[in-house]
Amino acid sequence: MSDLDRRSDPGSPPSPVPPDIARVRPLPARDEDGRFRSPDHGDSELDDPAYYLNRELSWLEFNRRVLTLATDASIPLLERARFLGIFHSNLDEFFMVRVAGLKQQVASGVTRRTADGRTPSEQLGAIAERLHPMIETAQETFHEQLLPLLERQGVRIVSAEELSSADRGALDRYFEDEVFPVLTPLAVDPGHPFPYISNLSLSLAVTVSDRKTGDRRFARVKVPGVLPRFVPVADGQALLPLEELIESRLGRLFPGMDVLEAHAFRVTRNADLDIEEDEAEDLLLAIEKELRRRRFGAVVRLEVEDTMPAWLLQLLAEELEVADEDVYRLPGLLGLGDATELAEIDRPDLHWQRWTPVPHPRLRSGSGGEPADVFAAIRRGDLLVHHPFDSFEHTVEHLITSAAHDPQVLAIKQTLYRTSGDSPIVRSLVRAAEQGKQVVAIVELKARFDEEANITWARELERAGVHVVYGLVGLKTHAKTALVVRRDEDGIRRYCHVGTGNYNPRTANYYTDLGMLTADPAIGADLTDLFNFLTGYARHDSYRKLLVAPVSLRERLTRLIEREVEVHRSGERQGFIRAKLNSLLDTRITRSLYEASQAGVQIDLVVRGICSVRPGVPGVSDRIRVLSIVGRFLEHSRIVQFGPDDVWMGSPDWMPRNLDRRVETLAPIDDPEMAAELRATLDVYLADNCNAWHLEPDGSWRRRIPEEGEPRRDSQRELMLAAAERAPDAVEPPYEPHRVAGEASGPDAESEPVPGLAERVVTAPPDELDLRVWLDPSEQGAGTEAAR
Repeated sequence: MSDLDRRSDPGSPPSPVPPDIARVRPLPARDEDGRFRSPDHGDSELDDPAYYLNRELSWLEFNRRVLTLATDASIPLLERARFLGIFHSNLDEFFMVRVAGLKQQVASGVTRRTADGRTPSEQLGAIAERLHPMIETAQETFHEQLLPLLERQGVRIVSAEELSSADRGALDRYFEDEVFPVLTPLAVDPGHPFPYISNLSLSLAVTVSDRKTGDRRFARVKVPGVLPRFVPVADGQALLPLEELIESRLGRLFPGMDVLEAHAFRVTRNADLDIEEDEAEDLLLAIEKELRRRRFGAVVRLEVEDTMPAWLLQLLAEELEVADEDVYRLPGLLGLGDATELAEIDRPDLHWQRWTPVPHPRLRSGSGGEPADVFAAIRRGDLLVHHPFDSFEHTVEHLITSAAHDPQVLAIKQTLYRTSGDSPIVRSLVRAAEQGKQVVAIVELKARFDEEANITWARELERAGVHVVYGLVGLKTHAKTALVVRRDEDGIRRYCHVGTGNYNPRTANYYTDLGMLTADPAIGADLTDLFNFLTGYARHDSYRKLLVAPVSLRERLTRLIEREVEVHRSGERQGFIRAKLNSLLDTRITRSLYEASQAGVQIDLVVRGICSVRPGVPGVSDRIRVLSIVGRFLEHSRIVQFGPDDVWMGSPDWMPRNLDRRVETLAPIDDPEMAAELRATLDVYLADNCNAWHLEPDGSWRRRIPEEGEPRRDSQRELMLAAAERAPDAVEPPYEPHRVAGEASGPDAESEPVPGLAERVVTAPPDELDLRVWLDPSEQGAGTEAAR
């Protein structure tokens, strides 16, 4: 049984508590042995590295969970291909940023240990040890599982030798018309130095022989990334990898030469930005300059076909300055992030059926198709929206679009971290500025790997007259907030959106995110202060309702944790904390959670990705439970609950960067019905036994499955069911539930929605409640993507 199978096999024995932490009393703190000691807490037994999980290894375990979905026989085949592509794309970014950063630390002589007690060099060794088996499993999954299964369904990946003469003729024409003009063979000889190999590019290392002299020469041919990776042949029933098409016709590139051999290879470079913001007179120009430098970052990984001869591999490694441990010899195709191309094949029978987000009950169109009055709906009371179950188009996007057209709107202010240049929201901001409204966009240029796109459409906003602010020196603006100032009949009123997700209509279809639409004067005043801070010189040490990082968020979270300890010790009630996050890495917050657990506070955490907490350690964290939900949609929402009634929602994870180096907002949910819905949502996630994984004390993750006689609880399906119940014309969501391999399927195996989750606080007149429409399914996307 492979390491991946063992970890995901529900029949495996429980993971043991590591010997160094399997004791009631915590280990004593280290002193002169080089182990980590927190400067914030001094000499404390809870600073011991044995109680903390490593960030990089925890992330790898998240990606392992993504890979497991690619191996899951209960998931439609093309969706499994999508998960495999996501696994590889995630891994590319991991090398470009995390591995590259560790290598830089090693090269600089950094030996400082992380909270779990590892130096940068030790982390690189642990990454390699854990990663190689995962990559082997990924290659086997694609070539030995997915491709044979897809072939049974008529979707074949073929080689050039398999094709008929008619198919070869069609490919000749495609090659001459579409591919050949783009190719540029680059020779390597005394007159031609070794060429630059761009980041993540797939290339062919070609060896040719001169027919006249017999001399052997080396050349590199780049497989153009501007063309589809898989070329349809045989009337679209088969797909030929582009590199194989090029390899089969290399003679056209090297006339007068004999092509001896060709082998694919792929390079990954350091792609993190290093910007001295304090010294940059113009942040936009500084980032543009750094983006150009990114192209020439050091090589951190070289992937080659396992058939590549040793001499050729040595040539590449020497020219690219790659160490042996950074070479990955792989069987089969390289660059399987492109497997997501396969997931776009139009075969509905091999996909999950499309999910159509439901318009919010209070924001449905009228009987004549006219859009709902979003401002009137918000004035009647706060609205909670949960995407992709609630429609993004009919809620958040509708607010900004309505504001752009409404003559009573005076100003729109919005943070933009990641979006698309063709987004209706960006177009609405442009339109509003052209109509003379005051429009401010806080564009975060430092949003990793979106920097170039953000620069492009930020300049478009500037040309339209939008006041564009490029964030703050030393801080990323990660808050998801919008403020609309409108002249109502009874005076000026501020309409607000505070959310967990980016203003991106594409990802809103497959990221789970929450948002609150409100006209609460206190939150409106807080957002006004926040935007003044982001655009001017205003400094605010406190806010009325919002928790804002880096101002008050860390301190308040710590106090809320301590409050649960105090009420528990006083006997007033059982102390408990529940949180749903993308990542939990902050050592001080983790330590506070350990102290709360030691005091008897019950702590339930749903953490999608990185988690430094080691749960279940006797005497330290035995009252802490950690789950991860990995399913059809990317879990991106963040909910925090302290005690029975104190519920919050917003943008920050519990990481040092979110608490100390980013602008974040966390909003209280004061409305009792909205708070009840968020508590019910946490209930759904914590009860999941289909998409959930349980974190063991040794850092491994065990997949949950229903016990015998236990009903299936698929959290994402239950949330879709709850959304569908809010529409009178709804039918059961067209979604095949995630099943554990070998488990029965069908109506009897499906889960039921949690009672009460579908209810909303509805204060609209009765005649408005039935004005509901469904979105056009052709306009909606589907799929899953991992977070950056």
